Amino acid sequence: MNNTLTPPKNTPTSHDETSSFEPSVENEWVNNVAVQRSRINNAITQLAAKSPIDTPLCAYIYDLPALAQHAQSIVAALPDNCEFYYAAKANPEENILATLAPIVHGFESASGGELNWLHQCQSDVPIIFGGPGKLVSELAQAIDLNIEAIHVESLTELKRIGLLCQQKQANCRILLRMNISLEGIEGTRLTMGGKPTPFGIDREDLPAALSILRDFPQIELLGFHFHLMSHQLDKARHLALMELYFTTFKRWQEQFSLDVKLLNVGGGIGIDYANPAQLFDWTGFCDDLGQLIQRENMQAVTVRFECGRFVTANAGFYVMEVLDIKQSHGEWFVIGHGGTHHFRTPAAQNHNHPFYVKQREMLQSGNELNINSGLIRQKAIVVGQLCTPKDVLARQVNIETVQIGDYVVFTQAGAYAWNISHQHFLMHAAPVMHFID
Repeated sequence: MNNTLTPPKNTPTSHDETSSFEPSVENEWVNNVAVQRSRINNAITQLAAKSPIDTPLCAYIYDLPALAQHAQSIVAALPDNCEFYYAAKANPEENILATLAPIVHGFESASGGELNWLHQCQSDVPIIFGGPGKLVSELAQAIDLNIEAIHVESLTELKRIGLLCQQKQANCRILLRMNISLEGIEGTRLTMGGKPTPFGIDREDLPAALSILRDFPQIELLGFHFHLMSHQLDKARHLALMELYFTTFKRWQEQFSLDVKLLNVGGGIGIDYANPAQLFDWTGFCDDLGQLIQRENMQAVTVRFECGRFVTANAGFYVMEVLDIKQSHGEWFVIGHGGTHHFRTPAAQNHNHPFYVKQREMLQSGNELNINSGLIRQKAIVVGQLCTPKDVLARQVNIETVQIGDYVVFTQAGAYAWNISHQHFLMHAAPVMHFID
């Protein structure tokens, strides 16, 4: 049966590698995307050629040269007194870490497991350790490893660190993570502070924290850590946040007679999955940040960033070979080899994830892929293989053309993707992991 349908003229199309871009976005970004997409498509062809005839392709492909180039541009744009740490929670793949290690100033961990993994993979790279609810054993491990700094999330945690230092007769360095008011700054879709959260210490508890520190001279207070919002796409709003951090930091230095020289401003730079061409203006932000540092007399303070998603998202691609195309109650479904158990990002972010369709160059004779089933300029729902209606990666999106055996290639899949997915649900096989280097 031939399921190929053609809609009326002027039906909008998107998400196909042959589709043209609007003139307004025909710029350097488009050129870079074209070059990267060529590398990804070549990798897909190579992987498909190596796959057994009865095993449809499902893979993560990481573009390490693009990752290195992006990370280098991030670090190069920073003002002189700034540092850039990579938040490994976004993607802790060993090859990712090895690519970033020579470029960034250090790594940020958010669990004892991450702390172990980072130390195992890159033992010479400075590590910081944050997150609420740290185990006593994890705090002890951080002290034993003499890591760069522990980000303290509560008074209880601070006391535990003090007692551990006493028991071990060891010293350690900390930052106090503080949960302060946003003071009128508009929040993002993921606001982490300025409201009741498990993250950080309230401003009212700062005197108590400083009192605890006086009881434990083995603990060195390096400064403060603020991270009030994530998914930041607005440069001006993020600069306003930096100004709030700077003024608060200086006020506390004076109010409490503190000789601290480190301010961790967190991460939170976002990715616009709905419009991938709209990138956060990091270079412009850093230029304005340099002026703000001068204006606020913060030159003697080390300003440390710790970003994850912004670093790796655009270096990763998730590929599903199309297994079936079917219609149900008037709606079309494209079913791929994979799903949200591999790639949870769309479900976690509640969005239609951007993708394109790479056509398969050749259908093998005698293979079921020769079934003549496809769509032309149709809306469809892109799903995986899971036995749940929630296994949706993109809903009612316009597809230029797709057939069984083609590849749905999800872009911006390099952060909070494989590592946050429910990988063991239904015990499907893991995707192939391929690194372009």
